[in-house]
Amino acid sequence: MDGIFSKKVVIHYTAENVEQPIICQLVKEYDLVFNILKARIFPRREGVIVLELSGLKKNFDKGIRFLKEKGLKVEPLSKSVNQNIDKCVHCGACTAFCPTDALAFDMQTTKVVFDPEKCNGCELCVSACPVRAMEVNLF
Repeated sequence: MDGIFSKKVVIHYTAENVEQPIICQLVKEYDLVFNILKARIFPRREGVIVLELSGLKKNFDKGIRFLKEKGLKVEPLSKSVNQNIDKCVHCGACTAFCPTDALAFDMQTTKVVFDPEKCNGCELCVSACPVRAMEVNLF
């Protein structure tokens, strides 16, 4: 049996589809629950919304496919968190706050290593970094 699946995603709207009731259709057609984390959407302009979507995994996958078929760009929230290597002084402060071990201190190279695949987009590293080398690029 399929269990409840939850994932944070960033959805980029185009001017052509920003006024369509797309999120409503995720609820009605795919039985998904959503929580809006951040949004910037204007009439007749490009926009972006960050959602946490929850539901059965098969419905989640169908819902994401639906969004892409509608011309929306969909990506995991973790792809929006970046390590700015030019700013990073490799102090390791961020590693203490990362709940998913996406940030780790490599003892051999004495560098902080960021694995975006492990990142859940919680942004704790952003506030923990004293030089603001961890960045969130949503908008």
